[in-house]
Amino acid sequence: MKQRVAILQRDIAWCDIETNLKAIEREVEVLDADVIVLSEMFQTGFATNPCDVAEGEQGRTLCWMKQLAQRVDAAIVGSIAVKVGEEYRNRMYFVKPSGDVAYYDKRHLFTIGHEGEFFTAGKSRTVVEWRGVRYLLQVCFDLRFPVWSRQRGDYDAVIYSALWPAPRRDVWQLLLKARAVENQAYVIGVNRIGEEPELKYAGDSVVIDPYGCEVVTMAAQSGVGIAELDMERLERFREKFNVGRESDSFEIKY
Repeated sequence: MKQRVAILQRDIAWCDIETNLKAIEREVEVLDADVIVLSEMFQTGFATNPCDVAEGEQGRTLCWMKQLAQRVDAAIVGSIAVKVGEEYRNRMYFVKPSGDVAYYDKRHLFTIGHEGEFFTAGKSRTVVEWRGVRYLLQVCFDLRFPVWSRQRGDYDAVIYSALWPAPRRDVWQLLLKARAVENQAYVIGVNRIGEEPELKYAGDSVVIDPYGCEVVTMAAQSGVGIAELDMERLERFREKFNVGRESDSFEIKY
């Protein structure tokens, strides 16, 4: 079985939700894919002070994701700022065409960039099954913490929606490959290009196979990349070279 994944790399109009959603629609509606992955905070940019842009748990962008997923018959994935009670979460949604929604709240907040001053960290891993493929959801800075994404026999691919600054692009590329190899899983990393008031982004969105090889890479251009995830090939590799059988177990404490 194979599944088509589209990665959407683009510039983001700073905190202009309407402009960003319309631009994404134009690109997404012509795609033939099972999953369409957007970046972290895809409709605002990295707004670490979320007071003016955060939405409620059933807000406008989530409704938009549901409608778009149904229209293109694909799951839509990406993160936005969400207000939950009196707290803010960097919440990654996985929205299916049926309207079913799974979400993951970013566990590792980028405190160096002041994200931890406004957002509350999540505490739970999220794995979503879609059309025969199991996806682990992760957001940006989570990439630096391999225990959090450790393969437990529960996923086939991990998605990193990110806003990863250009000065650290070598680290982004290195760690994505490491996560693929150590977990024997497909890795999907989606970043943005362009500039924000204080940051620049180089893109480098990519899909990496379980051997650590790039299936598709976007470099620094705007656009869409399409990759096929081959589940039979993944299973054969895991059976022939079963690294997971020898892996150590870790207890995660909050």
